[in-house]
Amino acid sequence: MSDEDVLRYQKDAVIGHRPTWKMGANRAGVASAGMQDPFHMQGAKAGKSRTPKHGVVARKALHVLGLDDEARPAEIKGRYKEMVKRLHPDANGGDRSNEDKLREIINAYNVLRSSRAV
Repeated sequence: MSDEDVLRYQKDAVIGHRPTWKMGANRAGVASAGMQDPFHMQGAKAGKSRTPKHGVVARKALHVLGLDDEARPAEIKGRYKEMVKRLHPDANGGDRSNEDKLREIINAYNVLRSSRAV
């Protein structure tokens, strides 16, 4: 064997004499190997899964305020203020029947504040 052949053999021995390619060169995945992909789970046609904007606790807090998880901080703050003004005993002539709901709304807003959603 020539010196070049020995060096090539030693270089290939590092990877187990298997073919390799650059990172990202085979982005199409399984579909490029001629395999069927009827649900488009591989490659560029794969559907992007929606990652939630907030955690589970924050989403529950948004639900308490009657908002979806796409709500912006200004919407959250506005809904909180509106609900507190409507349910607070001082605004209802001392009626304390909505006190539990008010506590729930205040706790939900505090959760959203601590999770940096507001």
